[in-house]
Amino acid sequence: MTASAVRARHRSARRPVTPLTDLATAATGTLAQAGRRTAVVAATTGLMVSAVAVPAASAATTSGDQAALPSVDTAALTASAKTVLETAPVVTAPADAAWTFETPAVTAVVPEPEPEPEPEPVVSRSAARAATAETAAAATEVAAAAVPQSVSDNAVLEIAARYVGTPYVSGGTTPAGFDCSGFTSYVYAQLGITLPRTSSAQKAAGTVVSAADAQPGDLIWSPGHIAIYAGGDQQIDAPRPGKSVEFRSIWQSNPVFIRVG
Repeated sequence: MTASAVRARHRSARRPVTPLTDLATAATGTLAQAGRRTAVVAATTGLMVSAVAVPAASAATTSGDQAALPSVDTAALTASAKTVLETAPVVTAPADAAWTFETPAVTAVVPEPEPEPEPEPVVSRSAARAATAETAAAATEVAAAAVPQSVSDNAVLEIAARYVGTPYVSGGTTPAGFDCSGFTSYVYAQLGITLPRTSSAQKAAGTVVSAADAQPGDLIWSPGHIAIYAGGDQQIDAPRPGKSVEFRSIWQSNPVFIRVG
């Protein structure tokens, strides 16, 4: 029996083929084909990358052959980009441009504190009484100084002067408060002469005399008001709300003088 010196040959191990292997191969081929269909166009505005997609129906994949790439007119793209650049506005800025901000000056004003209120002085009862007495005396002196010389020896004016400072009270007929006709009727009543209540009625209660013949103690009438003539250009009356009985100048433009009795 003859022994053979030739050793047996064995095939090298092959990678197993599975459905996944076919799917991976197909995907890799598709990506490679898409990469070859990418056109890179250089324009003046930058680098333009355009992917040209080819429909699957037009792609020839038989026997490993690939469809021809479509041609790209780069000259037309460059001309279009130049046109856009030429029509675009040109904006330039100097190299040494700097930003500045103007900030308004702010001045803080601190308000001055309000002064502390001064405490009211403590006044004793005796001091308050003395001050009241002084005020009353001063008022009496002022009233006396305001009384004209014609009051002396004139019964009507002497009685009327007693009520200087009496407040005006609408409808008042007593020393607690007088209105104009209430004052004149009260003064004349002290002499036993009764006058009507209203100023218009008192006008008709006596005889009208001229200004040249008027005497102190006569009545002075004007529409809506009546007073007692004090001689010269003076009269005494209860003026109006907020005022009091006083001697003052004749303010009526055309007064009517009335003599009673």
